[in-house]
Amino acid sequence: MNAHGMDVLADARPATRLPAQDLDRARRFYREQLGLEPVDQRPGGLLYRCGGVDFALFQSAGASPGTFTQMGWEVDDIEAVVSELRRRGVVFEEVDLPGLHTRDGIAEIDGNYPSKGARGERAAWFRDSEGNMLGIGEPVT
Repeated sequence: MNAHGMDVLADARPATRLPAQDLDRARRFYREQLGLEPVDQRPGGLLYRCGGVDFALFQSAGASPGTFTQMGWEVDDIEAVVSELRRRGVVFEEVDLPGLHTRDGIAEIDGNYPSKGARGERAAWFRDSEGNMLGIGEPVT
């Protein structure tokens, strides 16, 4: 730790929290559309684990505006994942913005973080049953 204690969170594990106005509806969506089951639960909350990382859905009177990606998964084959999720009823966003266009739900994005060793990313977005915007990305090497 440095003299100012600025790295106190460097070794902590981040965990995403997503609001759900209807936790039962959200549980069904995550099970039926995404194939995920909670690893734990408590009153008002469901805990999921993907790739060793936790995220939780929590009962909330509020809702996300769904205007930005709140959580994403990095995958090895975005076409296969998008195809399977579509088969399960997931609807992917079509985006047509300056510099960002989807084609059949998948966008080609130039640039990536240098530490990932990729020159770009292919990405797709969808909303869960509660309006949370979720993303899938595949690094392009």
